[in-house]
Amino acid sequence: MATHSHHHGHDHEHHDHHGHSDELGGHSHAPASFGRAFIIGIGLNAAYVAIEAFWGFAVHSTALLADAGHNLGDVLGLAGAWFASWLSRRAPNSAYTYGLRRSSILAALANAVILLVVTGGIAWEAVQRLIHPEPTGGRVIMVVAIAGVLVNGITALMFMSGRKGDLNIRGAFLHMAADASLALGVAIAGAVIMATGWLRIDPAVSLGISIVIVIGTWSLLRDSVSLALDGVPRGADPSKVEAYLRSLPGVSEVHDLHIWGLSTSDIALTVHLTCDTTNATLEHLPGEIKKRFGIGHTTIQVETSEAAERCALRPVDVV
Repeated sequence: MATHSHHHGHDHEHHDHHGHSDELGGHSHAPASFGRAFIIGIGLNAAYVAIEAFWGFAVHSTALLADAGHNLGDVLGLAGAWFASWLSRRAPNSAYTYGLRRSSILAALANAVILLVVTGGIAWEAVQRLIHPEPTGGRVIMVVAIAGVLVNGITALMFMSGRKGDLNIRGAFLHMAADASLALGVAIAGAVIMATGWLRIDPAVSLGISIVIVIGTWSLLRDSVSLALDGVPRGADPSKVEAYLRSLPGVSEVHDLHIWGLSTSDIALTVHLTCDTTNATLEHLPGEIKKRFGIGHTTIQVETSEAAERCALRPVDVV
């Protein structure tokens, strides 16, 4: 663990930067294991979009065409998430000293926006068809939609294991799970149309599922916007981190504490600690912070009381 001191532009005489573990704070390898899932998911869904669009035109089904448009948006979302996961593994350089891991945050945000916009279009179409129902082929709708349940369900399962640890993977999972649910609703609507001839069931089911999708996507939008604005990642508690740092032997003050997301799966921390005596525990502090709080990229600046008095970043309202 390297430790070095040098002069700093904030009037600090000496400070220490402690190294960090690569497991969480270095290059994230979590999305890499989903590369095959992205490829298979994109291929399956692109093929299904073509089939669904063909039969939608063939039987004049606006439900199938709307779902095909929804799935096309998801194919683009998957491609964007895959590209972001590839970018996030590129090594840092002089222009991007943290690498391009934040691209996964942008992809998650784009995923949420695309899903909400496309779902809004489907809901609007459903309302129009409730007012003016159109004749369509129930059997074809049911068969094609069941195929969609299988395609989207299989794709969602491939991302299920990573949905809690990476917001980008979670976005892909939500996309596919939402598509499977929507396809199931369309299949049920097709069966009811076959049995009763009631055309309004199709837009009614689509409208209900659209509401469910919006509710499920809201948390993804909220979390990705928060990360894009350097908000504290969900699950990280700054007050607990500060309390732990204040409890360390020899530490008299903690200030300029910042916690933010380097990517959808990596968390970083910087902090100033006032410590007038040599503290051997600080050497192991980054590893301890990672173990206790899941924060893998930790930078600690150690200051004497005299240096802390002159620290321009000491006031709470200064960033």
